[in-house]
Amino acid sequence: MAATILIALGSNRRHGRHGRPEGVVTAAIAALAAAGLAVTARSRTHPTAPLGPGGRRFANAVVAVHSALPLTDVLAIIKGIERGFGRRGGQRWGDRVLDLDIIGAGAEVVRSGALQVPHPRLAGRRFVLDPLVEVAPMWRHPLQNLTARQLRARAMRPKARG
Repeated sequence: MAATILIALGSNRRHGRHGRPEGVVTAAIAALAAAGLAVTARSRTHPTAPLGPGGRRFANAVVAVHSALPLTDVLAIIKGIERGFGRRGGQRWGDRVLDLDIIGAGAEVVRSGALQVPHPRLAGRRFVLDPLVEVAPMWRHPLQNLTARQLRARAMRPKARG
């Protein structure tokens, strides 16, 4: 059975062939399609500030892909694409050529090793929620029972100080 899978893309390092992070994101979307994941929707590319120790601004986007493959196989594909773009292990939240994450897959919930769907930190990340709302505003988080649009609205609220 084919499913729609939501994938977040991010880059904040230049690539020798694809250039600036915006070009890396565009090339990564083409690589997803070339790997057999049918891209059915894509957000615009959003420039965002880094989290943690990374010093460079990110280019972030979200795509919806259609695939009959199990999520573990999709994860293997996207990790292979990251390696193909020069991604190496390193500092968490550090600078990177390409980061691809499965953030959702319909109502599916998976908690197994490296695969956690929906992404466990999705609800608090505007750099993912902003482009997600462009692609799938009515996608419903299967654990929080909130749409992408509702998650984004909550993430935009000022934090209470106490």
